[in-house]
Amino acid sequence: MKSPLAPGIRLITSFSRDSWYRSFILFLTFLFYTAYHLSRKPISIVKSQLHRNCSTVIRPTDLNITNNATWCDWVPFDQDNYQTLFGVLDNSFLVAYAIGMFISGIFGERLPLRYYLSVGMLSSGLFTCLFGLGFYWNIHSLGYYAVIQVMNGLMQTTGWPAVVACVGNWFGKGKRGFIMGVWNSHTSVGNILGSLIAGAFVSTAWGMSFIVPGLIIACTGVLCFFFLVEKPEDVNCTPPQHHGDQESTETEPLLQNSSHADRNVNGAAITTVESVEAIEEHTEAISFCGALSIPGVVEFSLCLLFAKLVSYTFLYWLPLYISNVAHFDAKEAGDMSTLFDVGGIVGGIMAGLVSDYTGGRATTCCVMLLVAAPMLFLYNSIGQTSLGTTIGMLLLCGGLVNGPYALITTAVSADLGTHESLRGNSRALSTVTAIIDGTGSIGAALGPLLAGLISPTGWNNVFYMLISADVLACLFLARLVYKEAQGWCGRTPRVRGFKEI
Repeated sequence: MKSPLAPGIRLITSFSRDSWYRSFILFLTFLFYTAYHLSRKPISIVKSQLHRNCSTVIRPTDLNITNNATWCDWVPFDQDNYQTLFGVLDNSFLVAYAIGMFISGIFGERLPLRYYLSVGMLSSGLFTCLFGLGFYWNIHSLGYYAVIQVMNGLMQTTGWPAVVACVGNWFGKGKRGFIMGVWNSHTSVGNILGSLIAGAFVSTAWGMSFIVPGLIIACTGVLCFFFLVEKPEDVNCTPPQHHGDQESTETEPLLQNSSHADRNVNGAAITTVESVEAIEEHTEAISFCGALSIPGVVEFSLCLLFAKLVSYTFLYWLPLYISNVAHFDAKEAGDMSTLFDVGGIVGGIMAGLVSDYTGGRATTCCVMLLVAAPMLFLYNSIGQTSLGTTIGMLLLCGGLVNGPYALITTAVSADLGTHESLRGNSRALSTVTAIIDGTGSIGAALGPLLAGLISPTGWNNVFYMLISADVLACLFLARLVYKEAQGWCGRTPRVRGFKEI
């Protein structure tokens, strides 16, 4: 009697070769961008160590102290304008990132993604390590750290357009919101890991808070060079359906099993001659103006500008806010700030699920942004009254703030980058993604800058600025929300993927 296959083997063989490749690419790109965000986080953790309340620190007996209030601070952040100097460091990175993002998408369309990502991660690892080496080399020049931040910001722009383009090459629209909502948790996972790694060294040798993340992203760059596959066609897998009739778009699974992914005897993907010809005719890189003309790109770009302003203000200033208001030390504040990112993971997944079910990407974003505004006010008002309240409010605010940001930068960008007006031009995805995230990165630069300028007048004013940004983000989506509402009321056909926006 022949024994049945082991349950584990039956599970493995129930999935097709295409499914395994898709899962592998999803995991790899998740790992890559986790490393990108992991290497960005240390600066927010180290801030409260570069400038702290030295009167509570035990002084070495052999140290000649001239100023009791600043003896333990790292020059030049020992002055009263330390928040402004921190703002300079933040914006050195973020302005370079915003400018570089618009250029990065253009390069991403014209260069092999595997080489582009590998060089970007190795270079980003180098500059992250150089920032940390300033501790061991005893460098106290603001210019040194600012230049390192500028170069790191430029190198980090290689990541987002390239990973979204790669995922867009492998996955269709059927359950894109949910899959990309789960996948986009790499942002929060990277922030959490970056906070924990930086926090482990910040109180003893803050240079290691940068060097360890720098080495990690460099290692992922090597991994990318050896294992990334840019397109399904490169390994004879079935390319996804990016456009077509509504029914097939709505129901196409992202991870197909073997019954839905059989190929012919030659191993070639099953594709009609007409679709192959259509794709081949439109493989030239799209122009910047051509990408802007895609319906929905401008509105979502401007919305992301303000949504990312809020998200990145929390990314760079939340640990310092918790340290100042709740009087935690640097490590405790960094650990507590990870709860905001935990909420962001849940928020991104929920936004993807809801938008997939309703077909309303813009409405989902708008509702979450509207609810986020009063929640930010409540967090500033009562968020520090007890530990339980702090945890609950951080989780809730993280979900509401990062949910729309995650949805726009992933599923929305991929939808627009594979819009039916492009007629199969897969090379447009990198440029569309770069435009949307590049515009958002302007907000990412403005948020921490404004926080640095406003925070000396009181944290209340910082939160008023964040609430105003949330409201403005909603206003830019008003036309798209109206269009989606019309579709639900039966006046226009409801189609996912922005076919008739």
